[in-house]
Amino acid sequence: MTKSRAVDLEPIDRLEGKIKLLVAALDHLRSDQARIVEENQRLRKDVEALRGQLAGVEETGAELGALREERDQVRTRVAEMLAQLDALNL
Repeated sequence: MTKSRAVDLEPIDRLEGKIKLLVAALDHLRSDQARIVEENQRLRKDVEALRGQLAGVEETGAELGALREERDQVRTRVAEMLAQLDALNL
């Protein structure tokens, strides 16, 4: 009778082994999920920081464009004044 009892427990032992593997896999997945959530939060902060930098760069670009336009106007006016001075033949 001992032999039949050992045979009867084999399916339970296999089931126990599979359950242990499943529990280990779940623990691993939970750990991965926690790591991914933390990484996602870090990346969101990075994206927000980059958006802020981009807004600053865009503002600087607009200011630079305005300064270039102003410089061109000043250059044109100076050229006109130099032409007027040349016309006076002083």
